Amino acid sequence: MSSSARYFESPVGSAEPPLGAAELERRLDELVGAVLSSRRTAAGLARGLAEQARPLQDFVLRWAGVAAKSSPELAYQFAGLAARAVGELGYAGAERWLLAAMDVYDREGLYRASAELKDLAAFVERAREGAWGVSFAEVAGVLETFVAGLAGRRLKLAPAETAWTDSATLFLPQRITLFASRAENFRVYKVSAALLWAQTRFGSFALALADYSGTPRELELLNLLEALRLAARLEHELPGLHRDLEALSRPALGAEFGPARERLRAPGASAADSLAALRRLPASARAPDWPFLGTLDPARALAVRDERVARDKQALRAALQHWSDERGDEGLPPLDGESLASGAAAPPEDVQRLVQSLRQDLGELPADCLLPAGESPYPAHAREAAAAADRADGGEEAGALRYDEWDHRRGHYRRHWCVLRERDVQPGDPAFVEAALERFRPQIRQLRRTFEALRGEDRRLRGEPFGEDVDLDALVRARAELAAGGELGERLFVRRARRERDMVALFMVDMSGSTKGWINDCERHALVLLCEALEALGDRYAIYGFSGLTRKRCEVYRVKRFDEPYGLAVRERIAGIQALDYTRMGAAIRHLSGILARQPARTRLLLTLSDGKPDDFSDGYRGEYGIEDTRQALIEARRSGVHPFCITIDRAASGYLPHMYGAVNYTVVADVARLPTKLAELYRRLTA
Repeated sequence: MSSSARYFESPVGSAEPPLGAAELERRLDELVGAVLSSRRTAAGLARGLAEQARPLQDFVLRWAGVAAKSSPELAYQFAGLAARAVGELGYAGAERWLLAAMDVYDREGLYRASAELKDLAAFVERAREGAWGVSFAEVAGVLETFVAGLAGRRLKLAPAETAWTDSATLFLPQRITLFASRAENFRVYKVSAALLWAQTRFGSFALALADYSGTPRELELLNLLEALRLAARLEHELPGLHRDLEALSRPALGAEFGPARERLRAPGASAADSLAALRRLPASARAPDWPFLGTLDPARALAVRDERVARDKQALRAALQHWSDERGDEGLPPLDGESLASGAAAPPEDVQRLVQSLRQDLGELPADCLLPAGESPYPAHAREAAAAADRADGGEEAGALRYDEWDHRRGHYRRHWCVLRERDVQPGDPAFVEAALERFRPQIRQLRRTFEALRGEDRRLRGEPFGEDVDLDALVRARAELAAGGELGERLFVRRARRERDMVALFMVDMSGSTKGWINDCERHALVLLCEALEALGDRYAIYGFSGLTRKRCEVYRVKRFDEPYGLAVRERIAGIQALDYTRMGAAIRHLSGILARQPARTRLLLTLSDGKPDDFSDGYRGEYGIEDTRQALIEARRSGVHPFCITIDRAASGYLPHMYGAVNYTVVADVARLPTKLAELYRRLTA
């Protein structure tokens, strides 16, 4: 028996004839007489019950007797509502309704219990939800698999108040209780998800934003017309799903939609045809209340689409350039939309995916992203070095480590994907550090004084057996105890104790090519000032640089290890820090947070000094992929007890750093020239 059927099961019928009104009044008088009066009698209740079958009469009398033992008033109200409750909920459900009200009576009294009993409609709705309602959480896994099996780009699913999509995520209701069957309510979820997928797949957002302007009624009708167009596409491509959609399309469409429906069934019908059909509808047309119809939000969908199109165009040009470099000019087929889309050009998988995504968003492949020639986002020497790194197996020599990388599109890690090596920074000119010490001598002197004040804090320990001062509170208590015949206590003093700092810090310095020039000089100056100040503070710290080129050449550079003193060798390495390749941050964070997590300390700070967002040559790391991998690496660091923080000079950092580090775990240094003093000041604030 299904859960919904249990709400309507009935007790075994009685063969006895129904009781008359007089007998029912007599029995009810015995049960609820305490709340009756000359103006409030049981006669009305009895007349109503006299018209019911004997099983219902027996049910009401039995449970009114149960309720009367707690409250005759509650029993009286139950008797008046019981027939309706049984009709809505069945006998078992009506029992639960009464017992719920009696529980409220026990906890909160008669007034609240009476309100609970009278609000039968709300109880019926809750009962139905519990019996056959389906929640998003229950079906999310099944729907994700279902949507992943459909063609097109990978889409996310998320709960919302109503069904809609921004072209990247399908938003579905938190719970559906429209039908008295879990299977039917799940079918609503499935059809809603399919229609939203079809909107992203078959061009519902291929028009300009101005084309979608109109009143809420017009947008509602356009949503319906798009559902009709997409239903015709589903009929040809997914007939089983189309049958589900047809079964839920009640009430039937009015005759005014007939011409539009026929036009939108044409194989080549587009969103523009739906828009044209909208303009031809009569003013009286109204969209039916179909359960799977959500809402259309073109503004948000087009914003997400435009951002994705710009990203895909740039990535496609870079991928085509990389493909062209790998194959050379000889034998490379002409690049055009048809050859790429049809597979005649046999492009790599990443090119095929980008081509499909752009065609899905725009209906065709724009000519401006087909040519690999022109300005490449990566210089020629980087492409050559990256190709060499990709051809190398990597990771076989001693000291090479492999790290996982998070692929947000797949929702899981690429195992042992990145090859990382630790290297020493080659010593630089000691004169650079000497010049920095001379230039920043006043600032270093001030920072040293500030940091010395943080070295240890005094705290006053009260109730001690010895100390520098008398604890007056303890003395007063001791005298009171002495006057009462007790002994004079010994713990009457205040003692000062030094609270030692227990923290370590690792500074992760961006050595990517974008730091070349005076940014690199500012980074090195900042590290000189920081080391001079930290020597006064006494905190344990380490400094590593990071850079890389493709997943097979991720590199971190030792500037100062935790177990290494700050001396001439470290100063020369600071001087030797130079701008190198790209910014593949995930592997570097995983490696350095692992080093930091192994340090014995109460607080472990990973402080990143960078000039921009994660980036690397080829394999799609630039953009969302790199940001999501870095974010996941930072989440892993926090789980290991490491606290990450980022200092950046990128003015656009607010667009991605809050997502990676959190809203309060980064700062932007707008004036790069102030970086040397800002780094030390920030460390003082973070660790005070």
